[in-house]
Amino acid sequence: MPEVYVAAGSNVEPQQHLERAAAALGSEFPHVRFSPWYRNRAVGFDGADFINFVAGFPTDSPVEAVVARLQHIEALCGRARSAPRWAPRTMDLDILLYGDQVVHTPTLCLPRPDLLRRAYMLGPLADLAPDLLHPTAQVTIGELWRRFDQAAHPLVPLDRRPVRSGA
Repeated sequence: MPEVYVAAGSNVEPQQHLERAAAALGSEFPHVRFSPWYRNRAVGFDGADFINFVAGFPTDSPVEAVVARLQHIEALCGRARSAPRWAPRTMDLDILLYGDQVVHTPTLCLPRPDLLRRAYMLGPLADLAPDLLHPTAQVTIGELWRRFDQAAHPLVPLDRRPVRSGA
């Protein structure tokens, strides 16, 4: 059964929306685990800081079904599919890894290419699964995080972790 890792982020009422997303993830995927929360600057546009975490869970669902469930959770948090890409978000849920699968379709690329360039994805994932081997880089997530220029992309740890639902 593949282990799926999903980045969650919000910069519009982030605590409220992240708690809602975490609860929905717990309902959809009962064995979900969460990284700590981090605050970081918006990337790609001027805006309020984001709060991010990574969730990991096993699933028998095909990747397309997981994407549909994540989009449903985003909608529960007020995310409009028509919203601009580089803009404030009530909720952004992105699959980072789906087991060791490599996927290239017009709408999905896994492992997520910006995982290796975005501290707010890689750092929380390293908290959650440091010994996980990245399927294409063939290096552990923990080692990738150690090599990352963390000073140039600071993450501020928050004394918060999503409430765990399920398992």
